[in-house]
Amino acid sequence: MKYQILILLSILFFQLEGNSQVILSADGPGNTYELINSVLANSGRDVVEVPDCGHATFGRHIDEIFDTDLNKNVFRFSIHTNEDDDRCNGSTDRQRNEIKTFGGSPDNLLGVEGEKVIYKWKMKLPVGFQPSSSFTHLHQLKSVGGPFDNIPMYTLTVRKGNPNKLELRYAETNNQITLEKVNLSLLEGNWIEFTEKIEYGKNVLYSMEMKSFDNGTSIFKYENNNTVNWQQDAEFVRPKWGIYRSLNNKQDLQDEQVLFADFSIEETNTLSLEFLRTNTQEIKTIPNPSKGSVFIKTTAKNSYDSVDIYNALGKLIENKIKTANDSLDISNLKTGSYYFIFKKDENIVSKNTVLVK
Repeated sequence: MKYQILILLSILFFQLEGNSQVILSADGPGNTYELINSVLANSGRDVVEVPDCGHATFGRHIDEIFDTDLNKNVFRFSIHTNEDDDRCNGSTDRQRNEIKTFGGSPDNLLGVEGEKVIYKWKMKLPVGFQPSSSFTHLHQLKSVGGPFDNIPMYTLTVRKGNPNKLELRYAETNNQITLEKVNLSLLEGNWIEFTEKIEYGKNVLYSMEMKSFDNGTSIFKYENNNTVNWQQDAEFVRPKWGIYRSLNNKQDLQDEQVLFADFSIEETNTLSLEFLRTNTQEIKTIPNPSKGSVFIKTTAKNSYDSVDIYNALGKLIENKIKTANDSLDISNLKTGSYYFIFKKDENIVSKNTVLVK
């Protein structure tokens, strides 16, 4: 109950500030899976993918310990070379110990087209961390739905080499490429702060930066303002964190413990409900309630040039450009209440509520 109240207060605070942010932080030993699920699942679903049942003698493969460097509790992810498998399914070619969001998670934890999201977390790899020459994934942004949902859109993976590297990988379709890499030794033994910014869509921003927690020094930075950040027919994108590694070269590996802290998912283009419900209505939508389309009635010519449509949770659904006949096709909207934000040169000129039948 303690951590549920803290998370709820955190969510409410950031919504009032205009953004939607959810933070998952360790609160001390015990009930770790319950804590993770209370924040990332929120529907009775288990979003912890661990090899516990195949290695029951070890206990839970994600727990919480106190870290003296951060002076707080953190999450500890453990993986064992010989005993662990992939999510208790008996797989012998790979191992997985991860947390994620899924389709039943709260809407503000799922990336959809048109959204801008900032993911943040801290991670500490041990000195001497041994990656596979095949793959050892630590983080992914993975699409659900469509022909390419079997390959993550963005991946942070560690690969054995001379020297070992941390790679940022990308796939628009089924062809994955390496965008940038950094020597793994720069991350080992230190807490690293990760900031990943993405706009879900086409020809938009993606960036990843890693900074040393001790002194704020940037050790990795990648940014591209013209990337395709939406795979064909995807329903949504979910983040994943943990240890997911190949066993094809088992001799390369050893038992590992990776520390994580302060996972954050922040939608920066989600407006607070308080703001949306302040209804000025200088511009009218007719009829209201409506179905299929609405006509926009204005008091002045060229009073707006675009309309942002938000759902009842304050999430941006889509942006529409002003049409010549001032009508908007809303046939794709499900039954419910929506907020229409009318803009002129990116300035808000009117906002009102539209009921869709």
